[in-house]
Amino acid sequence: MWSLTALLLLATLEKPILSLHPPWTTIFKGERVTLRCDGYHPPLLELRPISTLWYLGHLLLPSHKKSIEVQTPGVYRCQTRGAPVSDPIHLSVSNDWLILQVPYAAVFEGEPLVVRCRGWYDKVVYKLHYYHDGKAVRYFHSSANYTVPQARASDSGRYQCSGTMRIPVESAPMFSAKVAVTVQEARHAAAVRLLQVQPPRAPLRLGRRVHGPRARGRGARIVLVRGRHRHAERPETQPLAAAPRARFRPGLGVHHRPSPTGRSLGPRQ
Repeated sequence: MWSLTALLLLATLEKPILSLHPPWTTIFKGERVTLRCDGYHPPLLELRPISTLWYLGHLLLPSHKKSIEVQTPGVYRCQTRGAPVSDPIHLSVSNDWLILQVPYAAVFEGEPLVVRCRGWYDKVVYKLHYYHDGKAVRYFHSSANYTVPQARASDSGRYQCSGTMRIPVESAPMFSAKVAVTVQEARHAAAVRLLQVQPPRAPLRLGRRVHGPRARGRGARIVLVRGRHRHAERPETQPLAAAPRARFRPGLGVHHRPSPTGRSLGPRQ
């Protein structure tokens, strides 16, 4: 009984939630970020300390802690005992002077979208421009985040920033790499769609036996139909041809010829 209960609990565990701190998916070379793996563990499974498995691509990392610090680019996932593998986080590492940072978490319609243009090791960026699909959308005199208060599907696309830095004199304009951003459908709209009930299919009903001259034949049958009654008929067999009537001759009786099947075929001529 205990093993069955344990199996049922394992089957219902949800995958852990992987988070990134700070929440930006692009960092400068040499910087470190923290990954944290959070999952629910039923008391039944807490017979010994819960360990966490960490993956970089298909490589199993040596740490079993709940949080780890990383600086290597790649796709990270985590897993706790008995639970599925988490959703991935893709970490990029740049050696450019200017990077555009976007949050790791999904952005939904109606929620704020924040992108950040960052100079090398937090140097101030001047004459800052933000671009969306190649079109300038915002200008700042110096370093500032670009925020869309209520994101829409049309805000999806490729973002980029440009600006100058004083290293030590003001540089020529520099451009970051382009970063793709996808604004997903609003949470409540997706939930409503899942809850929408499809029009029910018509229930099966027992078809009626059809009355009438043809239905009384041996070929009539009852069928199950969906939505309304129907009947189907097999082709009726043709009636046997009537045997020729015996002719009477004066002074002669009626004689019948037997057939191989025992059926009378008529009078003997």
